[in-house]
Amino acid sequence: MTATKTVSPPRLPRPRATALLAALLATGLAARADTIPAPADQPYPGTIVLQVDASNTAQQIFRIHERIPVHAGKLTLLYPQWVPGNHGPSGPLNQFAGLKLTADGKPLDWRRDTINVYAFHVDVPAGATTLEAEYQYLSPVEANQGRTTMTGDILGVQWHAMALYPAGYRTRAITVQPKLTLPAGWQYGTALETAERTGDEVAFKPLDLEKLVDSPLFAGRYFRRFDLAPGAKVPVHLDVVADTAEALDAKPEQIELHRAMVTQALKLFDSQHYAHYDFLFALSDEFGGIGREHHQSSENGLKTGYFTDWAKNEGERGLLPHEFTHSWNGKFRRPAGQDVPDFNTPLQNSLLWVYEGQTQYWGEVLSARSGLIKLEHMRDLFAAMAARYDTVQGRSWRAVQDTTNDPIINARRPQPWNNWQRAEDYYSEGALIWLDVDTKIREMSNEHRSLNDFARSFFGVDDGVSVAKYYTFEDVVQALNAIQPYDWASFLRARLDGHGPGAPLDGLARAGWKLVYTDKPTDFLKMQEELSKWANFQYSLGFSVSADGRIEALRWEGPAFRAGLSGNTTLLAVNGRAYKADLLRAAITAARDGKQPIELLVKKGNLYHTIALDYRDGLKYPRLERIPGTPDRLSAILQPLR
Repeated sequence: MTATKTVSPPRLPRPRATALLAALLATGLAARADTIPAPADQPYPGTIVLQVDASNTAQQIFRIHERIPVHAGKLTLLYPQWVPGNHGPSGPLNQFAGLKLTADGKPLDWRRDTINVYAFHVDVPAGATTLEAEYQYLSPVEANQGRTTMTGDILGVQWHAMALYPAGYRTRAITVQPKLTLPAGWQYGTALETAERTGDEVAFKPLDLEKLVDSPLFAGRYFRRFDLAPGAKVPVHLDVVADTAEALDAKPEQIELHRAMVTQALKLFDSQHYAHYDFLFALSDEFGGIGREHHQSSENGLKTGYFTDWAKNEGERGLLPHEFTHSWNGKFRRPAGQDVPDFNTPLQNSLLWVYEGQTQYWGEVLSARSGLIKLEHMRDLFAAMAARYDTVQGRSWRAVQDTTNDPIINARRPQPWNNWQRAEDYYSEGALIWLDVDTKIREMSNEHRSLNDFARSFFGVDDGVSVAKYYTFEDVVQALNAIQPYDWASFLRARLDGHGPGAPLDGLARAGWKLVYTDKPTDFLKMQEELSKWANFQYSLGFSVSADGRIEALRWEGPAFRAGLSGNTTLLAVNGRAYKADLLRAAITAARDGKQPIELLVKKGNLYHTIALDYRDGLKYPRLERIPGTPDRLSAILQPLR
């Protein structure tokens, strides 16, 4: 047997190894030779012309031609990533396509940044003074592709989705001349100032990119404008587009309620920070639903029956008051973490419980004060809000403060266990916190002061000024102390950082009401169930179920959870009979005698199971009940301001 000799691999001489390492490093650096200039506060030389052709509604394609003044050398173009009002990196880059760059008629190669995929690098040749960019924005054509922004009858131009802009400058220092080609004969609403319209070609007055992105446009085949502030020096309009002409048929008394909402907002904030305000309102079963704030306008989208099925849609009427409130809270007054130089710098969301939470509160209050939502129905909405957040099991590990990160963490994607994972709870739980603040001020001041005073002093400063005014947590605390001295910092932090148990319902009790459960839903919540076609068994069995039996929104550690139910499950039968919501309600009621469990036949994937639910507590639906001998502050809060 021959002996085996172990041979060591050759060792590179140290100088040679160093050279190899240097070469590898050089290769990596070469791949990163393109740098993205930091935004500087200096005017961009020249005016960018942004031409959007929105006439191809048949294929739902926006075609964009952009003319950018340039000089020779390296240039980086950015596509907006952090969209104001979305609170996260949601720029629709996947719908941006077909980028071609030319200078003096000659094509130029571009390179996508290897780390920041929203950045495009190009070398501008000597002598070139204008860069021509052509590309498309492809509206989703099906729901699973994203929000539809163009149909055969309606389109929405969101300028952040249409614009490339040069890196190295603050967006408010970049001047843009926007132009738009509309489908033949269509009308539009926008906060932009029109310079000229010739046929279906519209040129708007030049403005900075930040204001442009904050000024979307809705256009439609069927269009109607309502004046919500007749005779006022500062106009407020409701610009409605719809799938059909019939959907625009608003009755005078309906418009009067919207005018009352505007009047109540102006009484509350005692200021206006816009030259004019436009509610852009789409009523459609095809155009994507939306609620997004802007300084001088808002994007609002609901189903076609908003006016024509008025009695059925009361619960949806809080959308416009919410978005209007944002003109003061979120746009004029903004959290300091929202003060970013461009649309590719990350936003900081820690104060969204003010930005969105207090806006949610004022949206509900203004809905009631204006009569858009009846007083008794607003109490039902507060009951539903209180019950939902009182049963959020995820509170045990995740405070509401942490949910302000959810637009970045989850971006409103569906979640398997929402009750445990939590979502953007800073909206409605934030509203409960601000009810707590409002009633505390009222109690300590013997009803002489309230959160109304905070709204006027905090959001009502600098009347007529539209330049954003930023705030910190300390600013909020200081403003509250100016209204009513108290340890507001500790008060707020306890509610934002605490883990319960249960939702912050002290404000509800201080308002003179308590959350209770009965075996019948209120008329308003029953109407909401019928409209949504979802039956709510959240507070009994611990889930909701659709008309076709789909089970969703399971409550973590609820009866159904403990029995082994999960999402992606269809309820087929109850106690041996084909599922109907009324049948399940009857079974829950019958089970109170304690003799038989509730048997559910369910299908998950390709498997069928029979689940026995040993639940005996009957049906439970939330409502508010007066606390005897206490002042009814909730009714006082919801009364119109005189």
